[in-house]
Amino acid sequence: MEKYTKFLKKISQLILEEIPKAEYSSLFNDFVESEFFLIDGDSLLITCLREKSLNWGQNLHFFYLVERYLVDLKSKGGQFAIVFFKDAEYAYISFPELLPLRSALILHLQRNTTIDVQTEFSGCLSQEWKCFLEERYPYFLIVSEEGLNDVQTHLFNFLIIQSWAMKVHVVLSSGQVSDILRLYAYLMPSKYKNQTFFKKSEKMVEGAYKTLMEQLEDSRVLTLAPLFRDVTWTNMMEEACKSLSLLKELWPEGSDIRRVLCVTSCFLSLSMYHHFLLNRKETASDQVTNNCPALQNVEDLCRMHCLSVACLLHLPLSQRARARFITSHWIKEVNSFFKMKKWCEHFILNNIDIFENLNLTHLSDLSDEPLLKNIAFYYENEHVQGLHLNLGSAIAKEYEHLWNTVSNLVEGYEVGKPLPLRTTKLHFLKKNPSPIKESFKVKMPNLGFIPVSCKLVDEFVGDILKDLPFLKRDDPTVASLVKQKEFDELVHWHSHRPLSDEYDQAKCQFDEHSRDPRVLRSMQKFHVFQRFYGNSLESVSSKVIVTQTLKLKKNFSGPQSKKTHETKAEIITRENKKRLFAKEEQKEEQKWNSLSFSVEQELKENLNSGIKNLEDFLKSCKSNSVKFQVEIVGLTACLKAWKEHCQGEGKSSKDLSIAVQMMKRIHSLMDKYPELLQEADHQFIAKCLKYLGFDELASSLHPTQVSGEEIKEKKKNKYSVDIGPIRFQLQFMGHYLIRDERKDPDPRVLDFIPDTWQRELLDVVDNNESAVIVAPTSSGKTYASYYCMEKVLKESDDGVVVYVAPTKALVNQVSATVENRFSKHLPSGEALCGVFTREYRHDALNCQVLITVPACFEILLLAPHRQKWVKKIRYVIFDEVHCLGGEIGAEVWEHLLVMIRCPFLALSATISNPKHLTEWLQSVKRYWKQTDNTIGENSASKRKTGCHSNVHKDSSQMKQSYKVRLVLYEERYNDLEKHVCSVKDDDVCFDHFHPCAALTADHIEKYGFPSDLSLSPRESIQLYDTMVEAWKTWPRAQELCPEEFIHFKNKIVIKKLDARKYEESLKAELTNWIKNGQIEQAKMVLRKLRPDKIDNSEDMVQMFPLLVEKLRKLGKLPALFFIFNLRVVEERALSVNAFLEDKQETKRPPKADKEAHDMANKLRKVKKSMEKQRIVDEKSQKKPRKMDQSLILEAERNNLLKSLEKNLGIPQDCTYADQKAIDIESLQVVFDRVKFQRKGEELKALAKRGIGYHHSCMSAKEKQLVEILFRKGFIRVVTATGTLALGINMPCKSVVFAQNSVYLDALNYRQMSGRAGRRGQDLLGDVYFFDIPLPKIEKLIKSNVPELRGQFPVSITLILRLMLLASKADDPEDAQAKVLSVLKHSLLSFKQPRAMEMLKLYFMFSLQFLVKEGYLDQEGNPMGFAGLVSHLFYHEPSNLVFVSFLVRGLFHDLCQPTREGSKHFSQDVMEKLVLVLAHLFGRKYIPAKFQDAALTFHQSKVFLDDLPEDFNAALHEHNMSATKDFASFLLIVSKLADMKQEYQLPLSNIDFAGKECEDSQLVAHLMNCKEGRKAISPFVCLSGSTDVDLLQPQAIDNVVLRTIGISGNQAPVLWPQQIDNKGGIMPLNAYALDFYKHGSLKGLVQDNRILEGEAYSLLKDFALTIKSISVSLRELCENEDDNVVSAFEQLSADFFEKFNKI
Repeated sequence: MEKYTKFLKKISQLILEEIPKAEYSSLFNDFVESEFFLIDGDSLLITCLREKSLNWGQNLHFFYLVERYLVDLKSKGGQFAIVFFKDAEYAYISFPELLPLRSALILHLQRNTTIDVQTEFSGCLSQEWKCFLEERYPYFLIVSEEGLNDVQTHLFNFLIIQSWAMKVHVVLSSGQVSDILRLYAYLMPSKYKNQTFFKKSEKMVEGAYKTLMEQLEDSRVLTLAPLFRDVTWTNMMEEACKSLSLLKELWPEGSDIRRVLCVTSCFLSLSMYHHFLLNRKETASDQVTNNCPALQNVEDLCRMHCLSVACLLHLPLSQRARARFITSHWIKEVNSFFKMKKWCEHFILNNIDIFENLNLTHLSDLSDEPLLKNIAFYYENEHVQGLHLNLGSAIAKEYEHLWNTVSNLVEGYEVGKPLPLRTTKLHFLKKNPSPIKESFKVKMPNLGFIPVSCKLVDEFVGDILKDLPFLKRDDPTVASLVKQKEFDELVHWHSHRPLSDEYDQAKCQFDEHSRDPRVLRSMQKFHVFQRFYGNSLESVSSKVIVTQTLKLKKNFSGPQSKKTHETKAEIITRENKKRLFAKEEQKEEQKWNSLSFSVEQELKENLNSGIKNLEDFLKSCKSNSVKFQVEIVGLTACLKAWKEHCQGEGKSSKDLSIAVQMMKRIHSLMDKYPELLQEADHQFIAKCLKYLGFDELASSLHPTQVSGEEIKEKKKNKYSVDIGPIRFQLQFMGHYLIRDERKDPDPRVLDFIPDTWQRELLDVVDNNESAVIVAPTSSGKTYASYYCMEKVLKESDDGVVVYVAPTKALVNQVSATVENRFSKHLPSGEALCGVFTREYRHDALNCQVLITVPACFEILLLAPHRQKWVKKIRYVIFDEVHCLGGEIGAEVWEHLLVMIRCPFLALSATISNPKHLTEWLQSVKRYWKQTDNTIGENSASKRKTGCHSNVHKDSSQMKQSYKVRLVLYEERYNDLEKHVCSVKDDDVCFDHFHPCAALTADHIEKYGFPSDLSLSPRESIQLYDTMVEAWKTWPRAQELCPEEFIHFKNKIVIKKLDARKYEESLKAELTNWIKNGQIEQAKMVLRKLRPDKIDNSEDMVQMFPLLVEKLRKLGKLPALFFIFNLRVVEERALSVNAFLEDKQETKRPPKADKEAHDMANKLRKVKKSMEKQRIVDEKSQKKPRKMDQSLILEAERNNLLKSLEKNLGIPQDCTYADQKAIDIESLQVVFDRVKFQRKGEELKALAKRGIGYHHSCMSAKEKQLVEILFRKGFIRVVTATGTLALGINMPCKSVVFAQNSVYLDALNYRQMSGRAGRRGQDLLGDVYFFDIPLPKIEKLIKSNVPELRGQFPVSITLILRLMLLASKADDPEDAQAKVLSVLKHSLLSFKQPRAMEMLKLYFMFSLQFLVKEGYLDQEGNPMGFAGLVSHLFYHEPSNLVFVSFLVRGLFHDLCQPTREGSKHFSQDVMEKLVLVLAHLFGRKYIPAKFQDAALTFHQSKVFLDDLPEDFNAALHEHNMSATKDFASFLLIVSKLADMKQEYQLPLSNIDFAGKECEDSQLVAHLMNCKEGRKAISPFVCLSGSTDVDLLQPQAIDNVVLRTIGISGNQAPVLWPQQIDNKGGIMPLNAYALDFYKHGSLKGLVQDNRILEGEAYSLLKDFALTIKSISVSLRELCENEDDNVVSAFEQLSADFFEKFNKI
């Protein structure tokens, strides 16, 4: 056993080391339905048991906690099963009170909910469990990292390592945090090293598990022996069955589970206890008998238990929730009986199925120990003192019925009558000085808001003010609001002084007004690069914009009306155009004549190469008549090649690619040039069709053919493609099928002919309307953005377009595109394009096109003194607007959409509920229309009275439309085909994945086909063939046969739209099969389409370079490889590079290195000789002979250089780089920009091999290198995270998903896969799944993208920022309108009046908090350090705590210089300052269990020390004050709760409401606590919790009424320690302080267990925060020598110095 004990410790240590590396992330990440996952039932049980508010023994409260957690998962889209292992029961041998609870939980979930509960597996190492995991493939398993005892912890550890071995990730049940939309948790991914650990140690694992189970079996016997003596486990099971059978005879009509369990458990436990006492008496030596209560005593206990159950049966929850709570414990003498009783309940519940007609609804409420204690306390202490209370008729009758049934079951001894209830005097409860919990000793804060009188408040919450409690003027809270004296040191601080905002503090790339030549030169270089970068994004020539007088344009989508008379000028213009056209035509003809011979020659020698040349010419040619000639030449060449091929190869192996090229040319001729086709051409095309075997088509085109031209019958088979023309086109030409495109040009667009939906967008812009635009990636929706910019640029020199992009990378890209597209001569000091991000800005407020990120645009909109600039905005473009539903910063997108007054364009490829979004935005625009009218009326009346008004004067602003259109377009330009990668014989293979293989018959029946699940034409054919195969007698088989399909009939040219109609018909038919009884045939179709099981290598990491190599061989590069871990992104790119280097090394001749060395030596010598010769030449004044010598040396040097370059050069098959894609000078320009970047050298080395990587922790210059070279085609392999999914223009031929992750969800899948297939280059895009399990692939393909749902839209700091805007704005009317729009129009409250009311109350709470903290006065005006608090808005609630520390003078006490008069601070002071700031702004938690790991840290301390005492005390005071305010707010908001739902269990909806019992004096006495239970859930009150518990740290979420929609996250508190949901203390990671001490990024990776990229980002954010504080403090303080300001400046400089050395 010793070796197994050591091994168990080894497993524990392995898991402990993985815990701090766990990714803290959102579990469902925006799935509409999440991926399937599992919950370990025992982990769920102990997690809920450890809830602080729960009193063990209060079953109903426990079940409420379980259901509240599960319903939260389901409401967020969770799809899961709960697993209870049989072996896990052994862990509760020491906790018999939990065994019946566990059994009841399993039964309750199975019988009363729709949850999938799995109980058939013996243990996690069983074969059945392994098969279950392989079949269902859960994405993760939620499991606890710690049990109630060591045994349970070991069982959890076995489950964790076995899950990893099966490639199932593990999510810890502790540390989970839920908000409105998401659940955050620690995810420990299944890593290769953990999989191999299990495989290598499999026998040891099995041995250790088996030994542990044997030990537990013995332990169970030993535990039961003292209680049941010779009665074994099996005997007890039989006794339980016997008891149930006896009761069934007494109650043949059936009963309720509570009655049955009460009676049988009392009967069985009394019988066993009787048996137990008899055994004790027989054993004379046993002393225990004297300590055991007599049988009569336990009979009393059972009688009281029956009375408690009678109360459960007749009392509603509303009454039970008012019960007083007894704090006394049971005396230890009754413990043996209680244990025995719990074992009996367990045995009965395990055999409950034998009792028929049993109502199991109330399994959740089988016993209530606090109620039993309450009854016991009454009889022991109050009844004996003469307080005799009646039971009430219903309860008395129920009680007597239960006890009489127990009496009837008992044999061999008497148990007495029901009354009197107590026959003995033994006190079962221990004596306790205060036995009844007094919750009223703690004073709850006064219920009421501080009155705030202000126009804004009245307008927003005026309708509810009359219903709210307000504090009176003489209330101490209001009276204490007189300005508190600030700390003495702050007398030189001007807290009211306006602070510079993020805009002022963002690094300016260069001074726009500087005349310094160096600055001008750097500006020039920057703009030159921007144009170069922009040119790599799109090859559009720059357009010079000239400001024009505004003319209203008409809609161009409809037909244009012609003028009846042309003017002379128009006639001349038309004639000129005609002449120019004829001239152009002549030029094109000459060009073709000069090229035709070479192209025709090439077509003869190599058809494919010739066709490529021919198509290149067609792209550049503009003359239709010339194009027609070229197509005829191509078709002639194809026919000739086909004849030769068929004659040479014979029938067996025809190369259909020639036939495809023939049909391509025919398609082109028939569709594009029908007006140019002559009789002879028709005859020729018919001949070609006949040679392909398409006789019917040939005769439909040209019925009569010259007899000599006809192909003889016997030769037909020789040339025919042997399949029908329709099937041939769909199967082999799917991606070449012609798309229906408009032929009529639009004068607004010169570069291409826009589609109808694109014209609608142009109309939207022309009419100054707004639009929500949902169209696939690469469909051309962004063109509207540039048209909009052009329109505004033409209108005036001061109108502004703001382009809001979600990421800095996209900001850089769009700004480069704008600079490349447009140029305009503007007045001095004005710029065309500007950028504003948190890191840098240039020309932001003096440009006409501003590109920015949401947070920065919000700063400008909320800045009180930037309204003048804001009024210049004519349009706002929101790119990737689905970020509105994202995880971080989503509420900012909401604020922007509701604050802007001008029209907008909101673009996205992935929104599943665009109508709801559009309706919301329409409601916002209706508000603005009404507001603008009101402001207009006010300004008109002011003008009449001669008052000055700040109203919008701009005419174009006034003409805007308030209409919001929804523009939907679903068709992709090119088809996407999916492939699954597998490994066979150490080689990577690809299996085509048919989209229908992702579906099940149930899914189609419930939801139909997903709207964006489209088939390529060949996939439609595959579906038809499979349907025919699955149902041999299918009646519509002929009708839907491709050759007979109505939309294909007699068509020579099948178009994309025809193929789409065929696809829809097949889908509709398959759906009808399922609806009309052919479900088995439909299932067979889907089964046949599904690929076989994927064979994967043990180590897919090693196979990655082979995957890339295989794609290269198949011509599928360039490709993007999406991976979701920063470290792995870099590792995979480097592994491909290493593979190519090794390949080069093996190909290199053995003596190549020596030759290179020799050549290098010779080159050095030649260089020396050349230098000497140069000196000689200078002295000899260039004599001819000497000159010859110089030339010889130079020639030798050039020769050596070429030879050396050839020797060291990379062979073509050892690099993925396309050297022809970019010239050397441009390449050098790109390389030079990363010269001094952190990863610069590595990226250059990879780029030379055609490889790159791209992720969020790279600098802008590093990312641009990869983006530019990839788009140019030089780099052809890029590994990337999701940063490339958000709008970055990096189209490619193939997309590969190369890592499974929680972040690979429906939204990201669509965003990323949309990159495959370059418009204009690839007619087909390929998507590959590498090392992604089949169930996950199916889920991705069939899941809808998430609906956009509103976040909690406001925070205290936002409300302060809004109040600042309202009170300090230059234009108060405009400011107030914006503030009200933000408050009134949250997406969360749209069409949800209760949510709106809750937000209004939260607004009132926020105002109260800000007034009490001294940031607002009672008129709503900002005061004190309101500016500093709002400036640090990123960090709520840390910003509030920071200012609180500053005002109390704590920073002045800490920041003492080394000596008086010095401005230098010691290392100790700096480290303490970093410690405080790390607690505020560097909060990253570590799971509690990691503290148990016995690890040695080399450089870091890892766990952050506590705050210094004075700071800790101040933080505690802040927290308690905020908690009291929040508790008071919850009491007020509790009126919004839906009390009907509050009395139901959340998931099973079992109702515990009912009529209260009024005739029982005992009930009235026991349940008389009416106060203090207002905001607490009635289920939680059962454990003795009251409103006072809202004041406990981090207690809110599980105790507050669940239907009010408020969580503890909204409280402005910052707890020094985070307590997880199991009561464990989660320490803070000391990464910021550790880095400040040792300056090592590797130290953070090694000791603090943070990934390098994440550590870099965290440190950067921390450094920027310190800098921002430092700058703000300097602005607020006029004293140059203030210690705090100096200390922060020193710290900022020190931290940045260390950071810049990384």
